[in-house]
Amino acid sequence: QLQLVESGGGLVQPGGSLRLSCVVSGGTFDFYSIGWFRQAPGKEREGVSCISNGAETTTYADDVKGRFTITRDNGKNTVYLQMHSLKPEDTAVYSCGLGFRCRPYLYVGDFGSWGQGTQVTVSA
Repeated sequence: QLQLVESGGGLVQPGGSLRLSCVVSGGTFDFYSIGWFRQAPGKEREGVSCISNGAETTTYADDVKGRFTITRDNGKNTVYLQMHSLKPEDTAVYSCGLGFRCRPYLYVGDFGSWGQGTQVTVSA
């Protein structure tokens, strides 16, 4: 059974950086697209970024373009989300999910098998 585990979250000052990791086990990793989503308190889960199975397609939400970069290492069954220039509004629980495509709009219904999430807090 496929399992996703996120890590790398933490407390960072505005303008700082973090790198999140999503490790997938129990299945054929390079068959799937991987999406990063986040959920802040009192808000719905929203898409952040997606990378297709062969990394030929990447998608970003408008408010993270130019600041976040998604990559994958199929040899390590891992997807990374490098986050720079972090803002307080980036504060949320970040989760990764499995999907079959990366559409221009990140739709939560396209993904499943969610990990438990990792908390990112951006605060002075």
